[in-house]
Amino acid sequence: MANRYCDGHSRRDFLQTGLGTAGGLGLAQLLRATAHGAEPGQPAPQAKRCILIWMDGGPSHHESFDPKPDAPVEIRGEFDPIPSNVPGTRVCNLLPKTSQVMNLVTVIRSIAHHDPGHGGGNHYLTTGSPTPVPIGCGDSASFHPSLGSFIARETSPAAGLPPYVQFALPSPLRSGGPNFLGSKYAPFLVSSNPNDPDFQLADVTLPPGISEGRASSRVNLRRTLDSLERIGDEAAADPARGLDNFYDQAQRLITSPQTKQAFDLSQEPAKLRDAYGRTMVGQQCILARRLMEAGVPFVTVQHAGWDHHTNIFTYLKNRWMPTFDLAFSTLLTDMEQRGLLQDTLVLALGEFGRTPRINKDSGRDHWPGAMSVVAAGAGVPRGLVIGATDKNGAAPIERPLKVEDFACSLLAKLGIDPHKEYITPQGRPVPIVNGGKPIEELF
Repeated sequence: MANRYCDGHSRRDFLQTGLGTAGGLGLAQLLRATAHGAEPGQPAPQAKRCILIWMDGGPSHHESFDPKPDAPVEIRGEFDPIPSNVPGTRVCNLLPKTSQVMNLVTVIRSIAHHDPGHGGGNHYLTTGSPTPVPIGCGDSASFHPSLGSFIARETSPAAGLPPYVQFALPSPLRSGGPNFLGSKYAPFLVSSNPNDPDFQLADVTLPPGISEGRASSRVNLRRTLDSLERIGDEAAADPARGLDNFYDQAQRLITSPQTKQAFDLSQEPAKLRDAYGRTMVGQQCILARRLMEAGVPFVTVQHAGWDHHTNIFTYLKNRWMPTFDLAFSTLLTDMEQRGLLQDTLVLALGEFGRTPRINKDSGRDHWPGAMSVVAAGAGVPRGLVIGATDKNGAAPIERPLKVEDFACSLLAKLGIDPHKEYITPQGRPVPIVNGGKPIEELF
């Protein structure tokens, strides 16, 4: 269920549209980025970095942050809301721990769009641009770069670290790549499970039996051989044949004590790892916090499997809500205690909400007409609810907002002008976000 959607496509089927021809990059092709502040007239930046928890498949707003207890049973579902530590704000009773950190977050209940497909919704929410129709078979030039890639282009990570890390299990996001920005701004994909006892990154950890001294000697040998082999730019850019700047970056990263520490979960107390939950999303979240501390500007955590067309209440109760509840609440508490929430933006969302009416299979179907987004940190007001949906949770009735507004807010928080234009290789000017404006209440 987590690996294949209801539309019959696997999540891997959509990689080319998101990544263009670049694909996800290893450390031998790390990103280089420059820092730019917000343009005059833009809100002042309040975040140095961002964690985006991607709830892949489309979480139900009814069974999370926008319950409708007064609606008929075929609308409200099986779960009752519970009060949070913010008077007047209630959440689903499957979020008991999250209910006690609602004083740290703002819930946006009034974002809506019109794309009910997983691919389209994913593209829209992770790029800030609706999905276009490809010009031809296999064409990806008309697809928009991801917000993560724009952030990689516009920010600078700590020395030796990538600006954009994406946890790629069960597979990379459909729309996580750089497109016309170029492969330098593709995400660094973490394709191993941090919940595994022997978790490590192959690109960071040296092979067994190779000391750093021996590795340095091999680099020198490779540099000598490459000087003999290098034939034109194409060969120089091939990590299998030519040593380029990216390989040098990778070497520095492999031997960097800071990098090793950032990815070394054994440094974390077992009790704290337990608090996050010994699950893939729980351990992704604690690793994301470590990456924030190390100086990575943008990390996407994946919590896949929210596409519940059947037996939604069973699935949510037995797995999805408890794992999210532990990971999300502990992440916020941990970051607050460490002072990281002051300048770190934390977001949780998926591609859309779910239908107000429960279907014949005890599930909820796709519903882009209303969804909830949770934001915390980096100057986001605490204990606030923005907007409201109608009595059935079908559509916004207060403070209706667009996906473009959400994208503008994320970028502006990081000091990036959301309307800055880039020129594609074909000479076409393309803004990061076409329209929309930062959500004032978040600033």
